[in-house]
Amino acid sequence: MDTMRDRFAPVVSRLLDEDPRVAVVLAEIGKDGFEETQHRHPDRVINVGIREQLLVGAGAGLALTGMRPVVHTFASFLVERPFEQVKLDLGHQDVGAVLVSAAASFDWPAGGFTHMAPGDVALLDTLDGWTVHVPGHPDEAETLLRHAVGPGGNKADKVYVRLSVQANERGLTVDGARFLTVREGRGGVVVAVGPLLDAVLGATEGLDVTVLYATTVRPFDAAALRRATEAAGADVVLVEPYLAGTSTAAANDALADIPHRVLGLGVGRRELRRYGTVEEHVSAHGLDAGSLRERITGFLGPTPAHV
Repeated sequence: MDTMRDRFAPVVSRLLDEDPRVAVVLAEIGKDGFEETQHRHPDRVINVGIREQLLVGAGAGLALTGMRPVVHTFASFLVERPFEQVKLDLGHQDVGAVLVSAAASFDWPAGGFTHMAPGDVALLDTLDGWTVHVPGHPDEAETLLRHAVGPGGNKADKVYVRLSVQANERGLTVDGARFLTVREGRGGVVVAVGPLLDAVLGATEGLDVTVLYATTVRPFDAAALRRATEAAGADVVLVEPYLAGTSTAAANDALADIPHRVLGLGVGRRELRRYGTVEEHVSAHGLDAGSLRERITGFLGPTPAHV
């Protein structure tokens, strides 16, 4: 199976052909995927070099002219390093862009901590008005990229699309807004975000719980969570492929008027300095199916067998 990032350049290249508003801005990373497209659209495929602050600033400048910029590099260089430009050049000027990241929380362990960004979504959460897509499969990534760029997108839409090498076995039909109900139960609600759905389904096999699948986490689908808790009870476990607890405030807000408990699972704050493999990081952070089952049942308590 190809990866989400494998889909990125072909999808955006087609969007460049289809829509004269679209431009792509790169900082060396990913440039090889746009060589042919750059010949067709030399004024709309821009490589600023290893200058991440300029990367975001150039995207904002394009947005000010009415263009729809797609800005791409590793997550740590797209959200963390140029955060001031994300805050000011985009947010303060009321213009938008589609920020598309790669490497996610720990997709390239050999790159070291400089290439890891488990706090990216939490950091964007400090800003107003961002839509955040976290696809769990290359097919979903393609759908969400198209949804983010247009034709519905306008220059004020600020969208973050978080690509990962981790993926579920099959893609689902996503719409860029709502959570999907994958399994129904009565003993609690587990929200699986993006590429962690398969692990969550494995962890909850045989348990009488509702599983919601989220590929768009901002705005947070409060209505879907409330509907799920009406049947399954108001104990909620969030399983996210980035910093643990990133969405606990959103879940608490959604259920503010009813008694509830929320457990946030995800990437821990402690830096793992023996970089190892992606699978070893997943296990170390307790995000494999076996560890998740232990943590979910420990929080929700015994649940009757799912029929």
